Amino acid sequence: MVSTVVHAGFALVLTAGLLRGDYDRRALAVVLAVVVLPEADSFLGLVMSGAHRTVGHNFVFPAVAALLLYYDTRIRERSALRDAFAERGVRIAWAVVFVHVFAHVSLDWAHLDGVNVLWPLHDAFFRLDGELLWSTTDGFVQTFVDIDLDPETGSRRVDAGSTGTTQSVHVNNPVEPDDPVTLAASETIDRRFPIAGRGWRLYLVGLGLFTLAARRLQGNPPTEPEN
Repeated sequence: MVSTVVHAGFALVLTAGLLRGDYDRRALAVVLAVVVLPEADSFLGLVMSGAHRTVGHNFVFPAVAALLLYYDTRIRERSALRDAFAERGVRIAWAVVFVHVFAHVSLDWAHLDGVNVLWPLHDAFFRLDGELLWSTTDGFVQTFVDIDLDPETGSRRVDAGSTGTTQSVHVNNPVEPDDPVTLAASETIDRRFPIAGRGWRLYLVGLGLFTLAARRLQGNPPTEPEN
């Protein structure tokens, strides 16, 4: 699985681009807390089948959060968030939503059995897996979405990487390292807390730390003299 450390490393890079002048310890603390929070659904696996990669790993909740944020800051005559935390708070709130989507949910979407993208509206895990290319022989080729046409009925079947539902999918995690049935019958439990299982994941961790250090050591740009 993509570790929390890798999610945090990617979050540091995204935050540097999204917040710019507001990239300080307090903002980073808020962003990193939100990046870590979705992993709490691992503990819900003890009482709910397939909770990990479901409750905290979907695109429905961040979409609702974005709509509420847009309503509060753009439509309402007076924004509660802006009154409490000024414009800085609004910028950090938007950064938190984007970091959650791109630094956490989307990374897990492309790994193992994917995520339950539309839960709780629809119970189905999807994995972003395939390739996109231009071939001089075959032209434009993509395998992320597979469309099958039944020659007898003419009906179409679209497969966007479905891997199952909460009843059939179990993504290993330190709380439940194996399928609950297998875990109950096992005498030895191997709980692994991943850090970087692939080279590119270790690279993201290093890139995040480098970005954090670079922003910390970077001075303010020189001001141009007034004419």
